[in-house]
Amino acid sequence: MARRKLETLTEQMFYVLLALRQERHGYGVMGAITELTRGRVTVGAGTLYALLERFERDGLICLTNTENNRKYYRLTPEGERTLQAEYRRLQYQAADMERVLREEGTR
Repeated sequence: MARRKLETLTEQMFYVLLALRQERHGYGVMGAITELTRGRVTVGAGTLYALLERFERDGLICLTNTENNRKYYRLTPEGERTLQAEYRRLQYQAADMERVLREEGTR
């Protein structure tokens, strides 16, 4: 059975892709996520490397450099499209929640 393309991302997936809008190695991705989320989201090494492998296999990121036993990755155009689609999905969810809260407030 063919693998389905990612339709939604977990929070950790989203932040890995967001961090890889700049070229980074694994430890750099982990640090960027901690910084971006002010420590709210962390990604362990096992999770991160499994995601990097999957994202590379799915064409969302590509290996850009290997230096001192560190692999550097960056988002591909397909990865950017996937990240933007998830961003729009999250915006729609937030807008729906705001609308519901406004409507409940007028009752």
